[in-house]
Amino acid sequence: MSNKSSSSTWAITLFCIGVFMAALDNGIISAALTTINSSFDVSANWGAWGVTVYTLGLAISIPIVGKISDRYGRKKLFIVEVALFGLGSLLVALSPTFGFYLVARFIQAMGGGGIFIIGSSHVLSTFPVEKQGKALGILGAMNGVGAILGPNLGSIILDVTGNWHFLFLINVPIAVILIMFGWLKIQETKEPSVGKLDGLGTILLSVAVLSIMYGLTNIEGTSLLESLATADVYGFLFAGIVLFAGLIFYNRSLENRNGDPILPVSLLVRPTYLLTLLIGALSGALLAGMIYIPSFSEQVLGVAAEYSGYWMTPLALASGLGAALGGVLVDKKGPILVVFLSGFITAIGFVLFPTWIDVKWQFVISSCIAGLGMGILLGAPLNILATERLEKDKGSALAGLSLARQIGMTIAPTIYAGFIVRGFNQIPSLFQSDFGNILQKKMEAADLSPEAMQEFQQVVSAMPTAGTPSDADYAHLLEQIHDPTLKDVIQSSIDQITWMAAQEGYGGLFYSTVVIAAMVVLLALILKPVRKKALQDTSYD
Repeated sequence: MSNKSSSSTWAITLFCIGVFMAALDNGIISAALTTINSSFDVSANWGAWGVTVYTLGLAISIPIVGKISDRYGRKKLFIVEVALFGLGSLLVALSPTFGFYLVARFIQAMGGGGIFIIGSSHVLSTFPVEKQGKALGILGAMNGVGAILGPNLGSIILDVTGNWHFLFLINVPIAVILIMFGWLKIQETKEPSVGKLDGLGTILLSVAVLSIMYGLTNIEGTSLLESLATADVYGFLFAGIVLFAGLIFYNRSLENRNGDPILPVSLLVRPTYLLTLLIGALSGALLAGMIYIPSFSEQVLGVAAEYSGYWMTPLALASGLGAALGGVLVDKKGPILVVFLSGFITAIGFVLFPTWIDVKWQFVISSCIAGLGMGILLGAPLNILATERLEKDKGSALAGLSLARQIGMTIAPTIYAGFIVRGFNQIPSLFQSDFGNILQKKMEAADLSPEAMQEFQQVVSAMPTAGTPSDADYAHLLEQIHDPTLKDVIQSSIDQITWMAAQEGYGGLFYSTVVIAAMVVLLALILKPVRKKALQDTSYD
């Protein structure tokens, strides 16, 4: 094996481990939130800041790390990022107070946010064009599988150790190993830079991103429009947009003076890049839909709550396979066709959830199809499109794509949660319209004894006569029943009403992901002629 080939193998291996480690931590904390909140004696609302602060840290670090890794070297920045992530992990594990814990989570995010960007831009700068897709696909597989398996692995570590601190301590030795081998084995790469680092632009970009992402994280409730009307949302979004507009104006003037702006405006005037950012945001929204797979398996398929997280495994494995497959297809067929296929396959996978799944084996098949499509999209094609024919600023281009995906992941859960809430809000009307027929059929099928029927009549006659019985009335009726068979019949009838509400809510959620996947397909069709024109345009560079 040649030295160059050996160096590439070492680099992709180390980047994959780093990406997997950082992606795991984005979800691993969800398994221990309740335990962590209890250990610091804080409410669930306050405890959620452990996730919010991490999200904000990622949003700030991604665009900055993308730029400075191009400028100062990806090897150096990889080592710095891993060191920050390891230090943050250690501080989180040793946190004596909740405030200290939040600061440590922010440090951790500042380290973890740029590892995937650095690895991807290193691949694009050192690998031959015909091998870039495969390498990016492997990185994408590690990123996707790590994010999806995070909650599962968190549950396992918590069950085995009984201590949430180990969720973060496990990162420290891995970080030390990555730093050592990264220093010895990774080839340094960077791009030509002009002038001094854009300090003012860096500050403006950080504050703008922080403001926008903080506004987005304040979106809550059952209505996106209602949330947008609150000052904590529109105020920060407006301030972020104003700052971002000012940043673009400032950076345009800096480019005209041959400066080196933190956010190259030349990227934002490329139609291909803007369409790629939009697809990236949609991919984040699709990824957010996967968060609800465990609750779907619990509330619709009847999986026990303590095992529901494990039902993410088929989807995670299929995502990893999809990302690797997508990378190979990009090398052979180009990125546009791969984006089209990913949207089409994802749409098929998600439409099966509300229309086909009745039993667990159907759930596994549907999860694998959706995961395969998502993995293809999260791997190589968008990274290739974002950096195509760029001689410099590859890291910045990839950072913008990651930030767009993060925005999609932040907005989408509010939309999805709205469907679920509206589904469960229909429970009272379902009791009024369907419960009587369901109960009657189940009682006939159960062949109840005369004594049980008599008990049922006695309890029903004691129920309020005014108005239509509510779910609370039926719950009270259940408490009065002593016959075990009759009690099971009533409980199963109540459970069926809850299941119907869950089906309605999750049906809306998954149909919305189908629409988003269809939009990815449509944008791929639009992007094809736009990209073709851009590639033919001699002024493209």
